[in-house]
Amino acid sequence: MSSMLLDVAVDRTPLSVARWFGAMQAQDVASGHWSLGARCTGLTQSDVTGAFERAEIVRTWPMRGTIHIIPAEDLQWMLALTGSRTLTGAERRRESLGLTLRDATTAVDALALELRAKPVLTRSEALACIADAGIEVTGQRGYHLLWYAAQLGVTCIGPQRGTDQTFVAVAEWAPDQVSMTRDEALAELLLRYVRSHGPVSLRDFAGWTGLTMTDAKRAATGNDGRLISLALLGQELWATVELAERLRNGDGFGHEPVALPGFDEFILGYKDRSVQVPEGAMERIVPGGNGVFRATVVIDGLVVATWKRTLTSTRVTVEVEPLARMTKAVRAKVDASFAPYAAFLGRDLVVRESRATALGT
Repeated sequence: MSSMLLDVAVDRTPLSVARWFGAMQAQDVASGHWSLGARCTGLTQSDVTGAFERAEIVRTWPMRGTIHIIPAEDLQWMLALTGSRTLTGAERRRESLGLTLRDATTAVDALALELRAKPVLTRSEALACIADAGIEVTGQRGYHLLWYAAQLGVTCIGPQRGTDQTFVAVAEWAPDQVSMTRDEALAELLLRYVRSHGPVSLRDFAGWTGLTMTDAKRAATGNDGRLISLALLGQELWATVELAERLRNGDGFGHEPVALPGFDEFILGYKDRSVQVPEGAMERIVPGGNGVFRATVVIDGLVVATWKRTLTSTRVTVEVEPLARMTKAVRAKVDASFAPYAAFLGRDLVVRESRATALGT
């Protein structure tokens, strides 16, 4: 697993991190922001929001029907590559919601027209626009139609307006799109995935993108000379040439403790999470298997604790729940790992033991 997942550097920007990763899980806004901030020394939350405001990065649904942060310039080629498989299930979903293709097309056209007059629409304004076009938006219908417009590359999620999600027109918001053939896009996306997550299997890549194993193998062929396969952990794993050299030289991937948000690529970026998550610990990270991933603390590539936050206007209070008993020295390092997060938010920091741990439950 590549050190890029956890390495922190001074000269990185939100755009450079997003470009390096290719795509970063971001269905939760705050988690997505800190996924960027955790990789950049001195970055603040306003730096991240500024990158969204400048249309350097955007949030949308590029793969697996899940929101990710991606470079704005990569939106169209990525959707063309990975979004097409997601769209194959749209018809069945429409039927279950009582919508037709004509309804969906009308909704997309209405959004596109409204965005010509008003460049940024809040979620409620976007839904009202669709409803005014005569399309029912109650239940999950509105969400599906907003997703569908983004999946077609007509819209994407715009900058937050307070707590409000917004939508923008891609053609106006991010007009300068990179163009690639399908084979070029396959090769590029695998390269970005391997350099940020590697060593990884092609199965990991297929799971991350939602593409087929046939596509994954074709992507590997397109990276001849840039990526190489290694026999590690009893399987074939792929790495960049640079990472493979580090492994051959015995370079370690040790890190100071890093506090990561929930829904971070460090865990969600893999099909097989056994390397970074202790045996039996996934239940603590995703209680009940409900799909809601807790924030974690990682030491030397291994999750050692989960955490949650409480915010006031001046303070962030963090409650830490270790996965196992810690020495005082390790606990001190874990507590110190939250200092960059507090600085990112511009708030004072308080770290305390979780109530569950204090009660011994």
